[in-house]
Formats: sequence, structure tokens, C-alpha cells
Amino acid sequence: MEENESKSLLPNINLPDDLRRLPLEELPQVCEELRQYLIQQLADNPGHFASSLGVVELTVALHYVFNTPEDRIVWDVGHQAYAHKILTGRREAFKTNRKFGGLRPFPSPEESEYDTCTCGHASNSISIALGMAVAAHRTGSERQVVAVIGDGSMSGGLAFEGLNNVSSTDNDLLVILNDNNMSIDSSVGGFKEYLHQLHTSKAYNDLRHALAKQCYRWGILNDERAKQLLRFNNSVKSLLNRQHNMFEGMNIRYFGPNNGHDVIGLVHTLRQIKDMKGPKMLHIHTVKGKGYAPAEKDPALFHAPGRFCPETGERIDEEDPSLPPHYQTVFGETLLELARGNERIVAVTPAMPSGCGINIVQAELPDRCFDVGIAEGHAVTFSAGMAKDGLLPFCNIYSSFAQRAYDNIIHDLAISRLHVVLCLDRAGLVGEDGPTHHGAFDLAALRPIPGLTIASPMDERELRNLMYTAQLPETEGVFVIRYPRGTGTSSSWRTPMQALPIGKGRQLKDGKDVCLLSLGPLGNDAAQAIREAESQAGVSVAHFDMRFLRPIDEGILHTVGKRFRQVITLEDGVRTGGLGSAVIEFMAEHGYNPKVTRLGLPDSFVPHGSLEELHRLCHIDRASIKEAILKATSHD
Repeated sequence: MEENESKSLLPNINLPDDLRRLPLEELPQVCEELRQYLIQQLADNPGHFASSLGVVELTVALHYVFNTPEDRIVWDVGHQAYAHKILTGRREAFKTNRKFGGLRPFPSPEESEYDTCTCGHASNSISIALGMAVAAHRTGSERQVVAVIGDGSMSGGLAFEGLNNVSSTDNDLLVILNDNNMSIDSSVGGFKEYLHQLHTSKAYNDLRHALAKQCYRWGILNDERAKQLLRFNNSVKSLLNRQHNMFEGMNIRYFGPNNGHDVIGLVHTLRQIKDMKGPKMLHIHTVKGKGYAPAEKDPALFHAPGRFCPETGERIDEEDPSLPPHYQTVFGETLLELARGNERIVAVTPAMPSGCGINIVQAELPDRCFDVGIAEGHAVTFSAGMAKDGLLPFCNIYSSFAQRAYDNIIHDLAISRLHVVLCLDRAGLVGEDGPTHHGAFDLAALRPIPGLTIASPMDERELRNLMYTAQLPETEGVFVIRYPRGTGTSSSWRTPMQALPIGKGRQLKDGKDVCLLSLGPLGNDAAQAIREAESQAGVSVAHFDMRFLRPIDEGILHTVGKRFRQVITLEDGVRTGGLGSAVIEFMAEHGYNPKVTRLGLPDSFVPHGSLEELHRLCHIDRASIKEAILKATSHD
């Protein structure tokens, strides 16, 4: 045992400099140890699993060839970057990954100088890396810049905007396309099919290699004449392959596709192309979950599997089977019920059919479900087109990802008052995924948009009722329903659906000392906090579930303004611009003067951690709500 441990390489790699001191032939062993380390760590401390296994060899090769952190590696969709974290000084700390106060769930410059940018969302790597490459070019720096894009991110429009600019700007950027046919669920669309068909012939590769060696001897590969050579190269390749490569059509030098799991081959390729002038694309094929048979067999399931047995791959289900189902399950089951009875209904999702529950509809009605890939803006505008001509789209986007479709919501939906149900999944705090994934801003961002209906259910039955209401023929315009990640409050949720009056809340409890106005599932914690406060201090608290942020129930607000001197608002979104702001605006405009205490997310980015820890940090947990009630009544 001691002899085996003495031969281990990974424990002696604390930084990439240590890696670069190893002989090339030892890199496969580093990859194997790194992969086993990831399996053991993530089996016990859950995180994004299959994606990081798929880029182990690429990560090792990049840090071996490039002089990081001086050279820049920009990761797209940061759940690929666990091996990168381990090789860049965070191996021992990796056991704290995604835990409150521990390593961040995605790369962040605030955590390490090796993390060049924030990368929790997809498709931004080419644009930000191009900016870095142009900065290096203009300042005369020798810095190399590499963008690693993959896991379905090439379906995002920003990636193509970046490529378009790459082709027309002086830069030496290297783009590595990690082609694994996956995002979370399998990749979809024409670009995915194009990548499968893309190839380079043996005749072309042999000719290119011979020409490259001769050009190095002539000393012309790295000067302005290289641009002319590139155009000739593209013509020869098109002739031999009988196809035109879209990247080379943009004057981006293309290499590949290469085996992304041959670490020595990757090192040789990167060394060969890294100093070439002009933009370059290296296309590699990888397997999501590589090296762990259960993850290779079901990469979607092992994208973020939770805890599992490392020997067998059997998942350790930590959820209490007596708990209510997830909101996502309720959404999917309810949408299927509605779709059976309303042929106009179609479902749209940007690459998240299993995550949001649309896969439940997809299993029975596949021709009415559309997974558009990682393309949130397109999902919204595509829904607009269908709504314009008579269909009724339920467009389901995670709240934090919907931020990228803000203009589409305004320009393509709201102005035309098209009937689309915009379902914002994972609204509010989402836990361990942290600030890039918290659905913190949707209420404040959408509230100023004219014509929108914005609702948030307090429980699963309310979600069903809102979905039913949203699809009624008499309902007009964009109907936004936002709801959280995780389980609800009741196992008996499958109740008959009923229409709700739009813009009307409900009184849950009467009282005389203080009034609490809640929006969304936090109302359940508020109800319990009210009971505890009344039992402890003998206070009397009124409680209204507002249901709708827009149009807001002015009848309730008039009643509250006339009756109460102390008002508390509660929401799972930023305080600035949300429910609390709406209440303060209403009171000021109508001459009421209660003291309004706003409970919600702070004016700062909330870190990662468990929901319980984050609710406590943001003072929206049950104890904090009770404290606010007692404080308000003491000031009355």
C-alpha cells in the first residue's frame, strides 16, 4: 500500500507548475488519478459529475502546454471545471465544494487567479476570450488565450455572435470545441447534426502535415502570408472532403475532430497550433462521464446525480419518500393534464426537459414538445411565433437563465400582447449552485413591463390553479408563473383545478396589530412564524397571500393602508423593485403612511449553500420572519 501511494502523482501536484515538470508519458496516470479522485469526492459531496469526467484529459493537456495563469483558459459552462480546480491549488479544499463558505460551485476570479472569469451560464466563453485576446494583441503581450466551449453551449446565440467577431478581428484566439453531444439532456438541433458529420479526410491530414512542416522551414506560417495560406488550406480541404467547413468559411483555422481522451495526442496538437497566428478552432470528441461506466451509460442522470456508491454507481436517495413531490413534477403532470384537454398547448424548453418536468409531457405527446437547446432568447421568440398563429406555448425557463431573454420578453411577447405562459422554474434561492443560478431578479425585472401578468403560487395546488387559469381562452397576454426548486408542502396536490381571478390575492388570516403580505411559497413559513409569534407574545397578525405581483391586488392594499400602521412584505427575490417596492409605491401614491418592513433578498449577490443556510443569511427564514413581526408590534 505504501509503495502504491509513493508512486501516486496527484498528491504532489499542487499547481500547474508541478504538472509541467512531469514527463509527458506520465500524463495518462495523472488523468486516471484525477478521474478517480473526482469519483470518490463527488460520490460523497454531490456536484456536477459527468461533465468534469469528460474533460479530464483536456484539462491536463491545457495546463501542461499553456503557462497558466499568465495564459488564459476561459471555461464555458463551469460545471466542466472541477478537474481545473483540483489542478490549480484547490485539491484539499475540494471537499468543501458547493458547501456554505467553501469552494464556489463554478469558476470565479474571486476564488483563484486561475479562474479568468465568472462562468455559471453557457455560451459566453468565445466573446469574453476574444476580448482578452484582442487586449493581448493591442498591448503587445505574448499571452495566449483559450476558450473551451462545449456541453451544448454552441447552440447559444452568443457563441455565434462571438465567432462572427472572431473572424473579423485581429486576434490569435484558440477555441476548443468540446463536442460530447450533450448539454444536460442530449443536444438537439441542426448544429449538433453538423458536428457529427464534420470530418477531415486522411488525404487532407497528410497533406496539411507536410505543408505545415515545410512552411515552418520557410518561416511563413506566422506572418501575414499565413492568411493567404489559410484560404488555400480551406480550398484544398473542401476539395478533398467534398464539403465546406463553416468555421473555415469564416477564416477560422480548423483542426479536428480529435480524440479528446488521448492526453498525449492533445498535448502534441496543442503544442503544434498554439503559436500559430490568427484565430483557430480545435474540435475534439469526448464522452460525458468518461471513465465511469454508470455515467457513460446515462450521462444525463449523472450530470448532477447527488450522492452515489462509487463502486456500483447506485444513487443514494436521501429524500424522504413521505415528502411531497417536487414543484417540477407537479408542473409536468399538470401540464400533461392540460395538454390532453387543450390541443393548442405546446411545451418549450431550452435544454432542460428532464429538469423542468416537460419530459413528462414529452413521453406521451412528443410532437407537442420542443427542446430548442441552450438558447433562451430563441425559446421565447419561437414561442411568440407559435402564439401569433394560434398555438398556446408553455415556455419553461429557469429564472436565472431567463435573464438572457429579457429583450425577447419585451420586444417579441409583451409589446404584441401574445398569449404565452412563461414558466420561471427555480425562482428564488436555489442553494448550492450559488449566485449565477439564484432566481433573484425576475420579479424586479419583469414588474415594470406593461401588460404582463406575474404570479407566484404559495403551494402546489395554487400552481395547478394558476396554470389552469393561464391557459383559459379569456386570458390575454403574457402570463408569468414563477415557482421554486424542490419539494412543495402537500402530498395531496392532485386536486381539481379552478380558475383564479387575475390580480386578486386572498386573506389567510385576520389580525389587528400588524399585517404581513407574502408572495409565493415563503408564505408557508410566514404562516408558521405568525403562529409562533402570536403564541409567544400574544400579538395579532393579519396575513394575505398576494398571489399576483402584477396586476397587484389594490383592494387588499387599500384595506391594509387604512387599517395598519405596521406592514411586513415577504418575497423570495431582491427587495429592490419587487413586492415590497410595489407596496411602498402604492402607499405613497394613495396617501397611506404605514411603516413597511421589506423581507427579501439583499442588495448583494447571495453565495452558495443549503437553502436553510441561505434563508437564514438573508433573514427570510421562519425565525427571522417571527423576529420581524415581534419587532414591528413592539414599535406600534
